[in-house]
Amino acid sequence: MQRAIGLPTATALVVGTIIGSSIFVQASEITSLVPDPTLVILAWAVAGVLTLLGALVCAELASAFPKTGGLYVYLNEIYSPGLGFLWGWAMVWSMHGGILAAIATVFARYAGFFVPLDDVSTRAVAIAAIVLLSAINYFGVRFGGGVQSAFTLVKVIAVLAIIVLGFYFDAGRIAPTIDRPIGGMQMSPVIPLANFFLAVGAGLFAFGGWHMVTYTAGETVDPTRTIPRSLMIGVAIVTFCYIGLNIVYLSVLPLEAVMKSTRVAADTFEVLIGPKAAGAISALVLFSSFGALNGIVLVGPRVYYQMAQDGLFFRWAAHLHPVYQTPDRATLLQAVIASVLVATGSYRALFTRVIYTEWIFFALLAFGVILMRRRPGYAPAWRMPLVPIAPLLFVIVSLLIVANQIRANWQNAAVGLAIVATGIPAYYFWRK
Repeated sequence: MQRAIGLPTATALVVGTIIGSSIFVQASEITSLVPDPTLVILAWAVAGVLTLLGALVCAELASAFPKTGGLYVYLNEIYSPGLGFLWGWAMVWSMHGGILAAIATVFARYAGFFVPLDDVSTRAVAIAAIVLLSAINYFGVRFGGGVQSAFTLVKVIAVLAIIVLGFYFDAGRIAPTIDRPIGGMQMSPVIPLANFFLAVGAGLFAFGGWHMVTYTAGETVDPTRTIPRSLMIGVAIVTFCYIGLNIVYLSVLPLEAVMKSTRVAADTFEVLIGPKAAGAISALVLFSSFGALNGIVLVGPRVYYQMAQDGLFFRWAAHLHPVYQTPDRATLLQAVIASVLVATGSYRALFTRVIYTEWIFFALLAFGVILMRRRPGYAPAWRMPLVPIAPLLFVIVSLLIVANQIRANWQNAAVGLAIVATGIPAYYFWRK
């Protein structure tokens, strides 16, 4: 593989895969859980700090094991090939494919703002986006990385423009309070601590994708230095953007409007510059989701390629294109799986049941740093600070997210675990 990913592209992968569409449309979830502006901003800040802890965990492990495959490799090295395989297995058939299908569908729905689309046409546009970006990344990581850098740069500039415009035109004009009646009911000024933790959990999901840059270590220039730096810089940029956007939302709109809105960015801009803002925001979400989609298309095949290299996946997926030096067959496989999930609509059922299980693996990774510090011969080029306190804190938060999902819907949680567990017989099959 060609080492064509430098620090700017790696950072663009971190920022671009995190910032998709959720921050523009779903800020209402956190505001509904903690209907107080100060607590909303605090919840986003805490989510950012916890994401940074997870990024620091991956930064140390990336500097110790700078191989293509990221979390798959780390779980192999810390625990066993079987555990790494379960992560990769869940990625192939549900987690990564489901994320691709979901973001491609969001992209297609926002394309419908400019060109009328029915359900069949929406699915066709989503599949076309997956196929187009798979083709771009098929023809070389340098080309795909360039597309990622360009889209991320424009996306961040657009987000910063929203923040600047919000502060310039209207920030501070409205002072939302929590003692105003909403839906005919008077809200209590006392917000349960459990609600704050739920809000932080919702924020953590909005930061999803921070670890994906580690999948490309084999194509990264000086990965032991580049990946840790990109993770820390990228998460810091995203945290700043998320907090800034939410300050603007809460400053421009009344609190209850933020709580009820399903398109809070568009509503905010309509107040600032008028009804024509809907088109501008739709274009931004379209652009943002396309950039996130490209990053996710780029990184996923690297895991499947490494699994095949280790003899734990279809052998033909270990093929590199002789000219472009990309995992061409793994890229095609990913495109087919994601397209099938879009066409059938099955990604919703799979993704929502399985995605929470990634936090089990995150907890294992964080605990793994503590274990590796005691293992002879472990010599990472970069070490995260505050070990074991910081990793243990991340372990606790990760397990709380898992426990909350099980408490909220144990049936779906059990189905999700069962889907991941189907990888156990598959692992023993390939070991033979």
